Amino acid sequence: MSKLEDNVNEILGIQKTENKVQVADFEQPISVPRKIDENKDDIDNDYVNSRDNYYNLIDKGNEAIEGILEIAKEGQHPRAYEVAGQLIGQVATTVDKLQDLQKKLKDLKELPNKASTNIKNALFIGSTNELQKMLNRKDDEVIEGDTANNEQDNS
Repeated sequence: MSKLEDNVNEILGIQKTENKVQVADFEQPISVPRKIDENKDDIDNDYVNSRDNYYNLIDKGNEAIEGILEIAKEGQHPRAYEVAGQLIGQVATTVDKLQDLQKKLKDLKELPNKASTNIKNALFIGSTNELQKMLNRKDDEVIEGDTANNEQDNS
């Protein structure tokens, strides 16, 4: 330690210790367990994992807000209140993302049901003779094109 630190410690009555703080001394974050249900498809599994992660982020954000608000109240420093406001905004954004996740899942699940069966701008490729046969045929009649006798129409 420097002389300045020694003097400040002496004035404040802090005992000099040689133990340095190690990273291992702090509680390490617990990894989020992934819940994979083999009976569900990837969309549902991703939704469940994303939803759990958003809830975890919101909980951690709320804890951080409580802590920074306590610091802001004790110190009455404008920067602490600014940080608290930014943190509140970030948690609100995460809540919005959670709601967007609900909407995206709903859209993904409704997409196959919204598919239109109407055909627009269909293009027929063939000769006029084949087109006439196709238009005049009955519903149960199958027309097979004779590719050996077809001539290309260059008109």
